[in-house]
Amino acid sequence: MTPEQIARQRLVRQHLVSPTLTDPVDVVRTLGAVQAQEYPDAKWAVGQRAIGVTDVDVERAFAAGAIIRTHVLRPTWHFVAPEDLRWMLALTAPRVSAAMGYYNRLLGLDAKVFRKSNAALTRSLRDGKQLTRRELVAALTRAGVKVPTGQHAGHLLMQAELDGVICSGARRGKQFTYALLEERVARARSWDHDESLAELTRRYFTTRGPATLRDFSWWSGLTIADAKRGVDAAGSLLRRERRDDRTEWVTPSTPVAIPRARTAHLLPNYDEYFIGFKDRSAIGRRLGSAVPGAEALQAHTLFVDGQLVGGWKRALAKPAEIEFQVVAPLTSAERKLVDTAAGRLGTFLGLPLRVRGG
Repeated sequence: MTPEQIARQRLVRQHLVSPTLTDPVDVVRTLGAVQAQEYPDAKWAVGQRAIGVTDVDVERAFAAGAIIRTHVLRPTWHFVAPEDLRWMLALTAPRVSAAMGYYNRLLGLDAKVFRKSNAALTRSLRDGKQLTRRELVAALTRAGVKVPTGQHAGHLLMQAELDGVICSGARRGKQFTYALLEERVARARSWDHDESLAELTRRYFTTRGPATLRDFSWWSGLTIADAKRGVDAAGSLLRRERRDDRTEWVTPSTPVAIPRARTAHLLPNYDEYFIGFKDRSAIGRRLGSAVPGAEALQAHTLFVDGQLVGGWKRALAKPAEIEFQVVAPLTSAERKLVDTAAGRLGTFLGLPLRVRGG
């Protein structure tokens, strides 16, 4: 299978081509987790993987707690389904906490401080309260927890998320709030380590395969050793494939036909189509080189047939404006595909769109 074929197969596996899902929660559950530190863009990442889903639909699911936004997998925010949150935290939070250890020590934050701050946060959010970061900082200060800088506050709240104390609440206007995880997320069946590892592995390779152990380790935040144990635990749910000098894994139970129809996608920064891989060379064929990590991580990206051809940015006035920055020449037919993809974004936002550039 060529890199181009692999890229187009991944489009299908990620529900970016011929989607069958109709609910934003199903998208998040199917992908396992969706990187979400850029909240408006993460909503679009979810919305374009489902049929007929709009920005309002994703916001409504988030407000109801049907989608949770918290720190899990790597040291960043992700959308996860509520029933998956506890076992994913148990599996990945220790690695995230360890990764943040150096910075916490620089800030003078240790286990004693975190115990005190977690207790104060619990008292402040009890009985269904949902408070903003500023309100929680005030509550921590009243409880005698020193929060001299915004950086301290961020680390205290992140650790509380990793410890399973707090998670996202509904937004208050444009402000995010936090809620007690115990009150926000219903208890689900507990999974042991091997069950959790096998399930995370299965979801990753089902929606992102063919991919390598290094890809899975990067996405999950787990060690290569744990990634290998996950593949072993998944057993017959995965099939080994050899391509060039690498071993890749894929789920044989979900055969995927490579789409014949041509496609274009306006993907947001940090989209799972590329953030889910350590090796992004399969999407750089139109550029004549592998895709550097920074290019794929920092900007909104424009794809034709699963290949990176440029970037885009938007201004949400009325009408909203999309500006393309194309680095690989487009044919007239490809430009029409790109304009159609921009129209899908306009429909998702419920805004008329004006297109510039390219």
